[in-house]
Amino acid sequence: MTMPVNLHPQYITNDNGEKVSVVIDMKEFQSMLEDIEDLTAIADRKDEETTSHAKFLEELRADGTL
Repeated sequence: MTMPVNLHPQYITNDNGEKVSVVIDMKEFQSMLEDIEDLTAIADRKDEETTSHAKFLEELRADGTL
């Protein structure tokens, strides 16, 4: 997951000069959507049981995956 640190927003203003909308590059937008999806997955899994790397490898070997 990468956080977009170099956003290049363009603002749309109303007749009073107040910012009412923002336009960003499509690649920046897609990157932000991917980050949101990743963060959602992390939040959804925060209460899941964890396992050590060694145990995970052991299970893969037992299953014949590794």
